[in-house]
Amino acid sequence: MDELMERIAGEITLSESPGSAMKKWRELFGITQIELTKQIKVSTSTISDYESNRRMSPGVAVIKRFVDAIFAIDAERGGAVAKGLARISNGPQEKDSYYKIHDFAAPISGTDFNRIIEGKVIANPGYLDSVRLFGYTRLDSLRVILEMSPSEYPKLFGSTTERAFIFEKVSTGRSPLVVVRVAPIKPKVVVVHNVASIDKLAIKIAQVEKIPLIITKLDIDKMYERLKKI
Repeated sequence: MDELMERIAGEITLSESPGSAMKKWRELFGITQIELTKQIKVSTSTISDYESNRRMSPGVAVIKRFVDAIFAIDAERGGAVAKGLARISNGPQEKDSYYKIHDFAAPISGTDFNRIIEGKVIANPGYLDSVRLFGYTRLDSLRVILEMSPSEYPKLFGSTTERAFIFEKVSTGRSPLVVVRVAPIKPKVVVVHNVASIDKLAIKIAQVEKIPLIITKLDIDKMYERLKKI
């Protein structure tokens, strides 16, 4: 767990927007500003000022107190978030990996995500607005199916399950959704890129799993250029 705490602290310290990174991790742990202020013993306005970048970037001591606090609060609740993050933490990715993970500086709604990628929602549009995404995983669909072992699947989530899976090199969308169906952990959104016609079984699986299914034909380089700005 110490390694995970150090990684979070390092991300906040090295971030171009430390306050936004703090907010991301607070929300990821499901902690309110009030709960955090009680644990750290500072005012709510102080936390708000950090998260909105109105206050000077926090120093190492503040970041340590912040990380200790979110883990302490999580521990009081049973430690589910920290245990989940430790379990799916992926470590360094190989250059030739069949997946690439990107975390956003701040979470966005599924609706905003869909707008950015110029997507069309094929299944479960009603769930999209309630979804909050902390990042995405870019997947080579064919290589995932042929090369990925079951034990490797949790690595696709990086630091959080609150993410979108973007499947590339898809023919009908059936195979990626079958992978999602049988997996023990589910992404919050599934995107299939540049598919002419989506398979009916893929739509049915998405409906059963209550996962918004999106297709997009936006130029792939342009799409990732937009997403990396979040």
